[in-house]
Amino acid sequence: MLDKITNKVTGIIEEKAMVNFFKDFTAHPFKIRFQDNEYMIGEGEPTFVVDFKKPIPLSALTESTSIALGEAYMDGNLVIEGDLFTALTHFLGQMEKFSTTGGVLNKLMNNPLTKKKQAEEVQSHYDIGNDFYKLWLDETMSYSCGYFSSERDTLYHAQVNKVDRILDKLYLKEGMTLLDVGCGWGFLLIEAAKKYGVKGMGITLSHEQHDKFKERIAENHLEDLLDVELMDYRDLPKTGKIFDRIVSVGMVEHVGRDNYKLYVDSLNEVLKPGGLFLLHYISGMREKAGDAWMSKYIFPGGMLPTLREMISLFTDNGLHTLDVENLRMHYCKTLLCWADNFHKHLPEIEKMFDQRFIRMWDLYLNSCAAGFYTSEMDLHQILAVKGNNNELPITRWY
Repeated sequence: MLDKITNKVTGIIEEKAMVNFFKDFTAHPFKIRFQDNEYMIGEGEPTFVVDFKKPIPLSALTESTSIALGEAYMDGNLVIEGDLFTALTHFLGQMEKFSTTGGVLNKLMNNPLTKKKQAEEVQSHYDIGNDFYKLWLDETMSYSCGYFSSERDTLYHAQVNKVDRILDKLYLKEGMTLLDVGCGWGFLLIEAAKKYGVKGMGITLSHEQHDKFKERIAENHLEDLLDVELMDYRDLPKTGKIFDRIVSVGMVEHVGRDNYKLYVDSLNEVLKPGGLFLLHYISGMREKAGDAWMSKYIFPGGMLPTLREMISLFTDNGLHTLDVENLRMHYCKTLLCWADNFHKHLPEIEKMFDQRFIRMWDLYLNSCAAGFYTSEMDLHQILAVKGNNNELPITRWY
């Protein structure tokens, strides 16, 4: 009897503490629900309900708000009534009110930036299985921001548009050599070979991507033009190869802040004088550690470079910036398309993974979409030339 009373009192105390914690998140009205009580946060008609099946200790919320809420959602102890994306835009739009202690960040972020460790981190995400990714990606198997040239564009069209736009920016000519750093499943290089007759090489740390890209090269009879290697970017200078063009899409986010210079140095070393380099990446507004929940569960070791960091490193390497484009809302839309596809294929996904994984992935896709929507993240494409090249058009030719 005494235990029951103690547990009830503890639960009430935790409830009150949680309500006080969430009273700061008043940008939009919403409700918090516990088993016996409901509380209104903000003023007006609530846009969603956060239903806690069990309270989260205040100590967990203050140690890492992101991890505490993320794990509660993964475990089914936090349920959103209403649209998940809407709820996440509410909270991520007030990220400055989240708390993360230095101890948590140090544990998650201070990973060794060795080749072995970074390969493990990349493979933990990208080697989940090609069968899983093909369920919710489009036919191109592109796992990066699309480009929606009109409201009518499907996800497939947006990915084709994105690749066409990148290849146009690279100002390719037949017979040129093109390096794709972090080539994924290879669609960009396949298109470059077919449309421009370039000779391309892709590198990746993912075994699943490498093997599938090999298959696609053979299927398209492009063995004379394309190749793919399991290779760390740091090993590129050892190959002795020099490329007319380099592209890197969604890869530098895995490098780690201490290795940004090494990354740019390594790519610059294998780029021909006068050659073009296009960097497509998710960028942060400030130089800071990544989100704790995302680092723990989705992208271990992941970190977002700022635009100024990359521009500065380019300048130090004699890379002249020709163009910068922000595709932030294109990535928001891409992620919402992925989330929609993910839900459409839940019956197949449920045969592959348990509910905790499914809730985790659902949270990941929607929270990233919300992050772009609220400007917590940007998507930048930087086009640069090594040294001087007066043969390039003097207008935005693309």
